[in-house]
Amino acid sequence: MINVIEQERQNRLQRTHNNGDKQLIGEGGYMSPNEHLLEDVLLAVTLKKPVLLKGPTGAGKTKLAETISAFFQQPVQSINCSVDLDAEALLGFKTIVLKEGLNSIEFVEGPVLEAMKKGHILYIDEINMAKSETLPILHSVLDYRRMLTNPFTGEVIKAHPDFSVIAAINEGYIGTTPMNEALKNRFVSYSIPYISGELLEKLWMDLFPNSSKELHVLMLNLAEDLMNQVKQGLLSEEAASIRSMQYAMELAEYIDPMRAITYAIAEKLEDDQEKKLVIELASSWMK
Repeated sequence: MINVIEQERQNRLQRTHNNGDKQLIGEGGYMSPNEHLLEDVLLAVTLKKPVLLKGPTGAGKTKLAETISAFFQQPVQSINCSVDLDAEALLGFKTIVLKEGLNSIEFVEGPVLEAMKKGHILYIDEINMAKSETLPILHSVLDYRRMLTNPFTGEVIKAHPDFSVIAAINEGYIGTTPMNEALKNRFVSYSIPYISGELLEKLWMDLFPNSSKELHVLMLNLAEDLMNQVKQGLLSEEAASIRSMQYAMELAEYIDPMRAITYAIAEKLEDDQEKKLVIELASSWMK
């Protein structure tokens, strides 16, 4: 571990959080597909650089963010982006409250302001699902200024020293838009691939220690086949999602594996030929 990362970790571990915020600390468990990836992302967070995780759905981007949270014992404020995301969803909103029998207006802070003030990790999931005109409000938060003027109250917020930003994108999916260059240039970017081989086998053993050896072998072989078909362009990336494979594994502990694979993987695909290919690949490993 690079010294500066461990020093930063020890500094952040000195902090205390209230019981509510403690519930927002991740559990960890991300398995890095190469020896440098996790440490490299931790270094960027240590140096207070906004991190962008790029990769297919189910590759473990959220799990990686949770692992960083666990490493630093730092709560996470999450934003799930969509076309409906607006400034209020990011920053907060005004509301009327009753105080001592009188109505008064108060501002309820959103995840961005909470993370900035408390020194939490701000996790922005599927950031490229948001409308391009919504996100420029974060530019000053993401660059060297690390500050924001709240347009609803006029308050100037300077980020806590431990404040960190991690964003994730699924590239090329329906409903996504290319990231604005001004926004993209504020991030350090990392590609997050699917795990495979021995790493995937270890993950399966950790998650499903009581499953039969036959089921483990089936799912590992199917995972490798699906990834190979994705690389050849015969299947969309979501077909090889580790999350979907995990769901299939969980179902297969109680029902026929073929049905589990159909429900958790094949039926999620839009293309009938892709569905058929998944079923054929799975069938080839059935004894």
